[in-house]
Amino acid sequence: MTRSIESLVLLGASGDLSGRLLLPAFGQLLDREESRRDVVLVGAGSEDWDADAWRDRVKTSFESGDVSDETLKSVLDTTRYKQADVTSVEDLKSLIDSCPPAPAIYFALPPSVTVAVCAALQQVSLPEGATMVLEKPFGTNQESAASLNQLLAEIVPEVQVHRVDHFLGRSTVLNLIGVRFANRLFEPLWSNEHVARVDIVFDEQLTLENRARYYDRAGALVDMIQSHLLQVLALVAMDPIATINAVDLRDAKAQVLRACRPWDDDPVAASRRARYTQGSIDGREVPDYTAEPGVDPSRNTETLAELIVEVDNWRWAGVPFRLRSGKALRERRKEVSVTFQPLPHLPTGLRGQAIPERLRLEMSPDRMALEMNVNGPDDPLVLDRIALDTNLSPGRLPAYGEVLAGVLDGDPLLSVRGDTAEECWRIVDPVLQAWRDGEVLMGEYDAGSDGPSDWS
Repeated sequence: MTRSIESLVLLGASGDLSGRLLLPAFGQLLDREESRRDVVLVGAGSEDWDADAWRDRVKTSFESGDVSDETLKSVLDTTRYKQADVTSVEDLKSLIDSCPPAPAIYFALPPSVTVAVCAALQQVSLPEGATMVLEKPFGTNQESAASLNQLLAEIVPEVQVHRVDHFLGRSTVLNLIGVRFANRLFEPLWSNEHVARVDIVFDEQLTLENRARYYDRAGALVDMIQSHLLQVLALVAMDPIATINAVDLRDAKAQVLRACRPWDDDPVAASRRARYTQGSIDGREVPDYTAEPGVDPSRNTETLAELIVEVDNWRWAGVPFRLRSGKALRERRKEVSVTFQPLPHLPTGLRGQAIPERLRLEMSPDRMALEMNVNGPDDPLVLDRIALDTNLSPGRLPAYGEVLAGVLDGDPLLSVRGDTAEECWRIVDPVLQAWRDGEVLMGEYDAGSDGPSDWS
């Protein structure tokens, strides 16, 4: 049974995340609900804004998300903003005491500030049912993630902590589960007996886009692979579940992540990194990454990372899972690609190459394609390659809208559980250490290319 949160408190309400993503998604969620939610929006930030300035902020954000005038008016009638030092016990207590009960407290803050706020909240008596919503990264390594989880556990129960992974919206999660478990065609083949390799790729054409303050300290491995792509891997590799609920789904994902490690337990051989140099993307000139505003070249931050992972269990032993993510690349590619084992035998007389079948599951927008071999149109003895493809349900809300719906309903289905956040760091920590020690050289690639020329 779900519960209804009566207030949404945005810490960092004056920041970019709130204005660009969270507020539009909140408005869209209210717009598309079958029955209206009665949720009071409370913003808190360091900016000295009066009531009119805050309402202008909400109005501008809602307009960017095409939120209806009716929803905008309803929110503006009750919303308020409070200037606050969110790391101050006194300011936090005053803020929370002024809200309707059972607030959802959204940390739209840098990770270091989030930890400081959590430390202060230990001294604040939260209303029963209060929920805490945290953006990634959850810590900076396995040890710090465990420390943060312990701190959170002293404030609210784990079920009331939502670690947000906006990369996977509810519709994408359900599409992945539906393709796997609702089709007898795929599930019997979903193992090392029939699968040769799995590629999980998120290539972007976007460059740094004024995110140097965060990205130059994180890099592609931490920004995407450590968090989002390992969560996708867990969905792809997990065993069948009995029920689509937070308990079954998150237990199954945790079991997979506990079995993951760099290929052959060799973080050097299993990983690659590179950084984009000057180039062009669709006619747009792109500077060298090290010349981007806010970048410190001494950090040696990668913009393209690749990690080969093995899932050391009965189902997947011997199957490489390649996780790749990068910026400023030639094409946008966001997909899971499952390549099946080669044929054991092709009948004599058929000519051409029997390329192994491949199932491609694209994300945002969600699509699927099954690439397979058929008889050619001219000579039926010559093999041809086709793709059976279709669009999958996009869902009624953007990813952040689905995240907020889960938070307000008290449903942690899309949230990252504390133990899996620690496991993701355990997997990549040895890779990060090898990179810091200079054991993996930094490659280079022109912006607008497919990556370094020597990467296959």
